[in-house]
Amino acid sequence: MYNIALFGPPGAGKGTQSRKLIEKYNLAYISTGDILREEIAAGSELGMQAKSVIEKGGLVSDEIIVQIIEKKIKTNTEVNGFLFDGFPRTIVQAYILEGLLLKLNTSLNCMVRLEVPQDILMERMLERAKKEKRIDDTTEVIENRLKEYKNKTIPVADFYKEKGIKYSVNGVGSVDDIFERITNVVEQSLTKTWLNVVLFGPPGSGKGTQGKLLADKYDLVYISTGSLIRREIEKGTKMGNAAKKYVEKGDIVPDEFAIKLIEKQIQTHPDANGFFFKGFPRTIVQAYILDGLLRKLNSSVSCVFNLDVPTLESIKRLSARSKTEKNRYYDMDTDVIIRRLENFQTKTKPVLDYYAKQKNIYNIDGIGTEEEVLKRLTKKLELAFKNAR
Repeated sequence: MYNIALFGPPGAGKGTQSRKLIEKYNLAYISTGDILREEIAAGSELGMQAKSVIEKGGLVSDEIIVQIIEKKIKTNTEVNGFLFDGFPRTIVQAYILEGLLLKLNTSLNCMVRLEVPQDILMERMLERAKKEKRIDDTTEVIENRLKEYKNKTIPVADFYKEKGIKYSVNGVGSVDDIFERITNVVEQSLTKTWLNVVLFGPPGSGKGTQGKLLADKYDLVYISTGSLIRREIEKGTKMGNAAKKYVEKGDIVPDEFAIKLIEKQIQTHPDANGFFFKGFPRTIVQAYILDGLLRKLNSSVSCVFNLDVPTLESIKRLSARSKTEKNRYYDMDTDVIIRRLENFQTKTKPVLDYYAKQKNIYNIDGIGTEEEVLKRLTKKLELAFKNAR
């Protein structure tokens, strides 16, 4: 899903450019004024609450506005994303939008601000007032509106500048020229969108093999917490020695180990296209941790895959691997294998339910040759990437 916030002072031409952006990128249009009027006209409960406030001369609360926006997002399921026109208008609303989009497992990808000199804005709005016979749009009123916009939206622009997603666009010129400038920065922000994949599957499902192949194919940084921890154990580091006792029993290592290793991998690949997480998160708590790590970097999980392999097949595969050069020391102990499979069933299956509720999980048949399984994964991954961008 791709989400844009379009900002600009009164008279900047947001309405015209919004219509063109909606058509080009198949976005749903969200203007708080428009959706408030829609709810009031429909006579909905939220609409009636808003109407009551407006009739008394008050301002509709952020609480009502965010509920109406959430409703609009949830009822538009056939679009590629959303275009927010003039929202958020305050820092408070910026934080509200962050939380709302997080709840809906998405985020704002870019904030485009149309820059137009005040004298040109005044000229445009006075001309529009004359054409549309807006007798209240005097020079004084327009100046006040522009002053209010400047005072409230500059802090919002700074908020998104700190997140690295604010883009300023020259709003002077022909409609087509301005639109070309906007689409240029939108395309630029698209290339900065990380694609983050999580691959699940019980022990012996082939996650490692498939994960490396897919990460290479799509130029993603492969992160296997299991491999990273084994490397720490082999080096005899403090973390490795502490983790060894958990690994030998087939248990999940403490979360702080995984966090440090993942953060290190992310920090050492600042120019990555995205990350491929194999075998992480393994618990609900780790799912929250991964969300937090990626949200900190203005990103999120793009899609989740689960290799579906029956328990008996997993045991057969692990037993066969124990007799090869690729064996792990925990493949040799039947009790440890059973323990690892039990951990997957009791601790990791709830994580699959967590992602299923967010509707970004794909279950893949893990039975077949390496090429057959890879083909199934690739087909679904192409679809997932298309939806993510």
